[in-house]
Amino acid sequence: MSDHHHNVLLLGFTDPADCRAAYEKAKHLPGLRQVAVVERDAEGVLDFPESHVRGAGVPTVGSGLVGGLVGLLGGPIGVLLGFAAGAALGNAAEQSELTEGGAGLILLSSRVEDGRALLVVDLVEHEHGPADALAAEYGATVERLAAEEFAAQVRAAEKKAEQD
Repeated sequence: MSDHHHNVLLLGFTDPADCRAAYEKAKHLPGLRQVAVVERDAEGVLDFPESHVRGAGVPTVGSGLVGGLVGLLGGPIGVLLGFAAGAALGNAAEQSELTEGGAGLILLSSRVEDGRALLVVDLVEHEHGPADALAAEYGATVERLAAEEFAAQVRAAEKKAEQD
């Protein structure tokens, strides 16, 4: 595969401890955007014990810096107000992305059977090798979903939930 594909990978685990160990290694996969663990215990209780978003906080700080630079026109108070306003806007955008990610995990939770775990990996893949090797190391099953298709499924589920 010569070009890149934005995918959501679902790695299924029979042992939640293996899933958590794979989570630590998945944080270093090339092209990683975000990764999370979804577990369901033997009694059916759902848990999201681990999650990582690469670059978390960058939009908030970046927007704050831009706002601060624009605020230079207004002097020291302008810098302070510009940074605060920019950071607030950046944070709002970042929170919106995190909310969408949470909705996706809730949608996927129905795929996790009692006593099992799912590693959800959002990444831009140039080749399947690194993620497939990680799955093979822990005996996990792998399912690849195109990120656009998965996002459409999440939006459809959210729309249906609003109508109910």
